[in-house]
Amino acid sequence: MKYRDRKGNEFEDTTSQDKLLDTIYSHAPTRAAVGLLGAPFISKIGRKVLDSEVSTLFIDSFADKNDIDLFDYEDTRYSSFNDFFTRRIKSSRRLIETDENVLVCPSDGKVSAYEITNSSTFVIKNSVYTVATLLRDKKLAERYSGGTAIVIRLTPDDYHRYIYPCSGIKSHDRKINGVLQTVNPVALVHKPVFKENSREYCMIRSAKFGDVIMMEVGALFVGKITNHNPEGRVEVKKGEEKGYFEFGGSTIVLLTQKGKVKVDDDLIANTKEGFETRLLQGAQIGVCVR
Repeated sequence: MKYRDRKGNEFEDTTSQDKLLDTIYSHAPTRAAVGLLGAPFISKIGRKVLDSEVSTLFIDSFADKNDIDLFDYEDTRYSSFNDFFTRRIKSSRRLIETDENVLVCPSDGKVSAYEITNSSTFVIKNSVYTVATLLRDKKLAERYSGGTAIVIRLTPDDYHRYIYPCSGIKSHDRKINGVLQTVNPVALVHKPVFKENSREYCMIRSAKFGDVIMMEVGALFVGKITNHNPEGRVEVKKGEEKGYFEFGGSTIVLLTQKGKVKVDDDLIANTKEGFETRLLQGAQIGVCVR
């Protein structure tokens, strides 16, 4: 996988997880086995293990393997692996752009940006998706034709709590149940994944950016999504924590309307050239169109 930072430095990183997934998704029997892992009862068992005290034994090796600097996070004694995975970062380690005219990245991650065409389709790593399929709402999808889909892919080293990218009034959270599958780009070469993943989304009605859709996508094995305020018509502030992912790869998708947000040029250009852009939570991803 190729990505750039905002200084233009280029990186290519194939992790052991990527290699394993490439093997799994290249063969029908192992693809079927991964499908079984997505079964609800398997996820429940996995979550119990990762919520147990014995799972703390995995923390040090996981942090070392993924180059996680625990100094960046609040000092605490972790009661389980999931407690560690959903740890809170020190406020000084993530600087959130405060200008209300700026749309910010809701999480750490590698970012891609795609124009939503008149046919309401966009591409994520060699797989084509319709916005209507993603939302399971054709009428709502039509409102985003000509806008932009911003995809933020989180990896194990990222901070897995996410914030609101702008201020406004949020709708209730809509949950879409599905078979939990990996959101790793390796798997996307072999089968379309977003159509099968469990996901949740809400609309943020913003005075600056119009109606922004924010979607969280669960992933392989446990992949649980926890949102703090699933109720409708709640006022939210940019930078306020929206929720967090438990262990498992995760992705956030933002949909913006035509003529409401000017997404930063480097995100658009990098995506067209086949690169993701490495961003931290709170970094600018666009500005409102005045």
